Amino acid sequence: MPENTDALILDAGGAPATTPDGTAVPMDKRDKPRSLWNDAWHDLSRKPIFYISALVILFLIVISFWPSLIASQDPLQCNLINSQNGPSSGHWFGYDQQGCDVYTRTVYGARASVEVGIFSTLGVAVLGALLGGMSGYFGGWLDAIISRISDIFFGIPILLGGVVFLSAVKGGSVLTVSTFIILLGWPQLARIARGAVITAKEQDYVLAAKALGAGHGRIMLRHIAPNALAPVIVWSTIALGTFISLEATLSFLGVGLKPPAVSWGIDISAAADQIRNAPHMLLWPAGALSVTVLAFILLGDAVRDALDPKLR
Repeated sequence: MPENTDALILDAGGAPATTPDGTAVPMDKRDKPRSLWNDAWHDLSRKPIFYISALVILFLIVISFWPSLIASQDPLQCNLINSQNGPSSGHWFGYDQQGCDVYTRTVYGARASVEVGIFSTLGVAVLGALLGGMSGYFGGWLDAIISRISDIFFGIPILLGGVVFLSAVKGGSVLTVSTFIILLGWPQLARIARGAVITAKEQDYVLAAKALGAGHGRIMLRHIAPNALAPVIVWSTIALGTFISLEATLSFLGVGLKPPAVSWGIDISAAADQIRNAPHMLLWPAGALSVTVLAFILLGDAVRDALDPKLR
């Protein structure tokens, strides 16, 4: 028998376990229990699309906070002499109708879009998960009230609601647009969170915690929340790209962000009438918006596949 049995796996009789050829199995080779999150990361780490979309999103976040890293000019510095001029040396994307550098405005436009997407997603996630979790856990009259309120907000088309709501607000800003999206975006996540909590609270470990006298706060934070978090994360990841697209749409319609703010939606709106004369004005901001939304959708799909045990 080996001298150091502490480093070996023991069988049912207390002796070191061995492989078929008689070699003792070290303890560090034993199978360890894997959680849902470990399995999810294991699946994600084998998907190239996860790394590609994550790198694109990381790049967008970096240039959102530090656009001067790759753009040295001022996005508001314009010269009508250069109006609608095409790409040239030092100005790769050409100029827009006001004579502004399209490359610089495309880089700086990422900031407003990403800020709206992040703020809106965080607000919707917190509000929706909180109301949906309370509704699913407590049920009864609280569930009925929250469900009826969410039905009312569900009946308001978000784009039409944005046109009406933001038209009544003077001066569009990131905070204004994000507040509107949070106001009309939480019901869908609340329903997802409600369903996840209802499923989790019927599990044996939750019933055991109740039988041992655990309070509602401890049960929700320690037992239900970690197991109901996966669908919330998946929805939020995909919704972030959707909210960025929504901000661009509202800005395109003239009710979202307004000049002098720099936004892809504003630039797309300004370039729409000149698509035949100067297509480069529309190509670059629209392309940046499409790549951004696609990156978040692909990341959300990858996370969904990894966190859903039924898809394995």
